[in-house]
Amino acid sequence: MAEIVTLGEALVRLTPPRFHRLETATSLEVEVGGAELNTAAGLVRLGHSTAWVSRVPDSPLGALVRSRVRAAGVDDRFVQTGAGRAGLYFLEEAAAPRAASILYDRAGSSTALAAPGDFDWPRIFDGANWFHVSGITAALSANAAAVVAEAMAAADTAGLTVSVDLNFRAKLWSAAEAGRVMSGLLSHCDVLFASESDAASLFDITGETYAAVAAKLCERFGLQAVATMRRDAVVLWHDRVRAIGYRAGQRYESKAYEVEVVDRLGTGDAFAAGVIDGLLHDDFEQGLETGAAMGALAHTIRGDLPLISKAEITAALAGDSLRIRR
Repeated sequence: MAEIVTLGEALVRLTPPRFHRLETATSLEVEVGGAELNTAAGLVRLGHSTAWVSRVPDSPLGALVRSRVRAAGVDDRFVQTGAGRAGLYFLEEAAAPRAASILYDRAGSSTALAAPGDFDWPRIFDGANWFHVSGITAALSANAAAVVAEAMAAADTAGLTVSVDLNFRAKLWSAAEAGRVMSGLLSHCDVLFASESDAASLFDITGETYAAVAAKLCERFGLQAVATMRRDAVVLWHDRVRAIGYRAGQRYESKAYEVEVVDRLGTGDAFAAGVIDGLLHDDFEQGLETGAAMGALAHTIRGDLPLISKAEITAALAGDSLRIRR
């Protein structure tokens, strides 16, 4: 059985090539990704067994999603085929001074139509020790939020460590609604991935430093650890990436990486995979280092899924990732 279970929706991503606008596009590049699936795929790259729980339609797009899940080495045995459609999103890539733009087309998706009772959580969690989900899944619909609540409670009861990536998306729900729903869910959370801006927007939690914000999050929700990946944009296609974490009253920070950006989508999910790996080995500080390396490397990979080798992660951690592999 899988060591780590994730729950979420996978989207088909459609991108006009060569920085075209959607209104002038004559072709679209096709990728598949979703926050929890991306994290599961990253954990596979670190040597873990993972399973992704979801619903997909009985259609060629549903088959496309499942084939990409299997290709990433993620167990899809708990993926159901159900009513609804495949969620899509369209990405217009950035070129300074124009920002990147995402257009969602996911209303009525199979995952959004899932309901409590659809998944056999005791069976799914049998043999697992970690469960991961994001706020994006809870944002899909009231039904989806109820499924997330059911899954988190079941994971807590089964003794799994539960992690949540807030991943607030203003195009999916308001900050007020997200704060209300996520506040209820975090009673079952052990590890939270959250930025200062999300903490302020959703929970009205602020502080002079990340450690101050994280300490307040831990106190309010009974969390064991909080972490974030910090991106400082040097120029549009050049970032400086590092990880910051807080656990048991102590702040940690990884080394920073200078990143040439190929694709920013899915980088936070790769970061989460590294942190979870560290915590599974009871080494939060190393998890932040691994997460920062994976997040940095994910910036250089086209598509949402972190198709990164363990050798590349090791090289990045050692500081020699620019050497040619012969």
